[in-house]
Amino acid sequence: MPRPKLIVSTVMCFMFLAIAGAAFAQQRAQAPAGQQEGQRGRGARVTRAPLLFREVWKQTPAGGEHPVDVSQSLSNSNLELKLYGPTGKEILMTGAATDENNPTHLWTGMCTTPCAFTLRDKGNFADLSGLARVKMLTKTSGFHKVNLIVKLADGTMLIGDSFEGSTADWLESDLAVGELRWRKLDPERVVTVGDWVNAPNLSKVDEIGFADLMPGSGHGQGGWSDVGFIEVYAKGVKRE
Repeated sequence: MPRPKLIVSTVMCFMFLAIAGAAFAQQRAQAPAGQQEGQRGRGARVTRAPLLFREVWKQTPAGGEHPVDVSQSLSNSNLELKLYGPTGKEILMTGAATDENNPTHLWTGMCTTPCAFTLRDKGNFADLSGLARVKMLTKTSGFHKVNLIVKLADGTMLIGDSFEGSTADWLESDLAVGELRWRKLDPERVVTVGDWVNAPNLSKVDEIGFADLMPGSGHGQGGWSDVGFIEVYAKGVKRE
């Protein structure tokens, strides 16, 4: 049979735990929402970047394969197209918007050197910090891949370390910019120079595009890169 003192001690213990639990719950209810988030080990909520611009390319009325016209090949009038590399002007446009097996795209097959292109928003720099993303549709042949490149407001050009492109089909790639590592890019030769660039400031990016670091092999299945639509998800920073 239980002893009276033991029973009293047990009851008092349960009463103490109940009172303490109620007091803790009241303190949490009165604490600011931000403080409660901190208690859960969470930082401030980071907002995903909005769509800054999209480019799907504009085919000429005649269609077919033809040199890229920097003044006529863009469907988005707010953008400018820049070509880089010794044979950057040999980048061609081909495909058709109505053909899912061959959508309108830029093609590097006739570039006999590494080549690249970028898009520049006329009214905004792009803030590629935080949760910024770049999405694109690509297809490649041989050992070719495309890499994201950026031109900073001070003129520095960087190339990311993610190699994109499938030889099997047109595939969409969605790059989280914050996960990339960067090297400097020589825009005249479209080659990497120097060592890794640690923590570059991507809050004010002037141009965004892609580079193919291998010469094209011409028509056929030797080696080239195709780049279809491009979407940039980033905060806009107004140009002065």
